[in-house]
Amino acid sequence: MADEQRRSFRQRLAAIVIAGIGTAAASVFSYATAIYEAANPEPMREVGVGETVDTGRWHVAVTGARFGSVPPTGVKPYEPKNYLMVDVSLDNRSASSAYAPRKLLTLDPPNPALTDPTFYIVRDKWIAGRVHPGMPEKLTVAWEWPQGKAPPQEVRLLIGSEIYKKRDNLYGASTWLDRDPVAVIQLPVDMSSAGGEG
Repeated sequence: MADEQRRSFRQRLAAIVIAGIGTAAASVFSYATAIYEAANPEPMREVGVGETVDTGRWHVAVTGARFGSVPPTGVKPYEPKNYLMVDVSLDNRSASSAYAPRKLLTLDPPNPALTDPTFYIVRDKWIAGRVHPGMPEKLTVAWEWPQGKAPPQEVRLLIGSEIYKKRDNLYGASTWLDRDPVAVIQLPVDMSSAGGEG
């Protein structure tokens, strides 16, 4: 009986040691994989003008860029201003109406002199409201360009993405959260409406 207890104890001890070694090996492998992926990220997908990108909540297609002194409203401001404007087709794939996220398009590299862009709906020539599901809209994303700074000849944009989380960690409610950019686009800036300003 004592031999059986010793054998049983040894077997349990061996099982615990083997399980511990297996857990440690899995942890080391997991950390090594995470470090390798962080050090060697996959190249970002490059898209062309008009090519649709699935960003999770949105289908986005950048259709052009231009520079000018008249904002997308069509009303020239009292004080002279210049705008970098990017035209976008946007389709909301979620179940509810939503505003276009601020990080949908970001300049690459970032320009600290620029404030966050304003989204305009082309149809109304006014600041965009919520985009409804199943009703694609054409929007213009406009950055106010600093006076005296030369306008860009081309622009490189990162296309951001969002992920749906059924229950967030703070409130336990469903929400869409920002993720890393999923694509990049480089396109020329049309200067025909710039009027020699800059």
